Amino acid sequence: MIDLAIVGGGAAGIAAAREARERGLTAIILEASDRIGGRAHTIDWQGQKLDLGATWIHSAARNPLARLAEDNGVAVDQSPMSWRQQYKNLGYSPEQQAASWAALDAFMARLRAGPTDDRASNALEPGNEWNGFLEAMNGYLNGTSLAKTSAADFVAFWDGSESHNWRLPGGYGALVAGLANGLDVRTGCLVARVDWSGEGVRLHSAQGVVEARKAVIVIPTEMLAAGKIAFSPALDDYLHAAAQLPLGTVEKLFLQLEDPDSAPNNVHLAGNPHSAESGSYMLRPMGMPVVECFYGGDWLLGLNADDLAARARDELGHLLGGDFARRLEPIIYSDWQRHPFICGSYSYAVPGQHGARAALRARVDGPIAFAGEALSDEDYATVHAAWASGIAAVEQLFGSGT
Repeated sequence: MIDLAIVGGGAAGIAAAREARERGLTAIILEASDRIGGRAHTIDWQGQKLDLGATWIHSAARNPLARLAEDNGVAVDQSPMSWRQQYKNLGYSPEQQAASWAALDAFMARLRAGPTDDRASNALEPGNEWNGFLEAMNGYLNGTSLAKTSAADFVAFWDGSESHNWRLPGGYGALVAGLANGLDVRTGCLVARVDWSGEGVRLHSAQGVVEARKAVIVIPTEMLAAGKIAFSPALDDYLHAAAQLPLGTVEKLFLQLEDPDSAPNNVHLAGNPHSAESGSYMLRPMGMPVVECFYGGDWLLGLNADDLAARARDELGHLLGGDFARRLEPIIYSDWQRHPFICGSYSYAVPGQHGARAALRARVDGPIAFAGEALSDEDYATVHAAWASGIAAVEQLFGSGT
């Protein structure tokens, strides 16, 4: 019997396995897909490293992944982000930019006051010309509409973030996967049942049964809530908490620049700052010959790469000209909403359910602990939240010793 079995090989699972190893414990990661890293996934395209999921080392001054990158000799790009700067003010004048961000500040103040039913949309001002901008921001941050978002959850994330946000030329997903080197990982292993009715834990999959003293469960909340793992005895309170923390819809599309010199390096464009159904575009991020397109919100449900490529050409063509837009060719699309073992991007709390995050990380009266970005009150949706939760889960199960 091994000491620890970890169900899920994303950042939380890798962190848990590393923590177990540091304690001298035996541990195995059981990952349903064919790769490690979860929603942090880097692909190699013509020598360029494209992150389909996690991209930014958010709140870098307090982010442990920034230190791990440094310790492992991984290059970090600390260039200032340009999200609040519209390239050449195209379609978005300086006065409009100032007004939209002022509208966001006022909206956050109303959110902090606590809107009715903890529903973030109740903090909107009817008829405000920047309501589409506010909906788009929530789409990028939470992957859903303000009507489905807990105001308390939004405020906790916004107020807990700090301004240092860095990128990795070699890819964030590549860093996370590299941190799994030397760990005992079994991919293609879909765990269907976790039995903790006797001594220890028995984890059942098509590959057989793994027996362990304890187990950490780090699968996405959509999978937990859907009952993709059967627990015996049942853990209904935890599955109910997971159901209050669904995954939003956030997708990325990379487009190839036929002529890299047709766009400057590291500049940002908002497609349509008045619309909730618009893209956020980075031209030549870190000098790569691509446009990185970022979309978020319920309106994405059911759309595909062709749909979003058409939208990108339309919005960028309006700003940069039809000739520029027509030469953009799709490279790859993230499509997290259709991933069979994830089914979304990152968690948001529905109105009145910010406390579900604490409920999901509460100690189980048994040899099981949960982990993942959804357990964090203020850093949810980030790799470092998942990482910290994996370490905390091992602490919860084994205490300060082994």
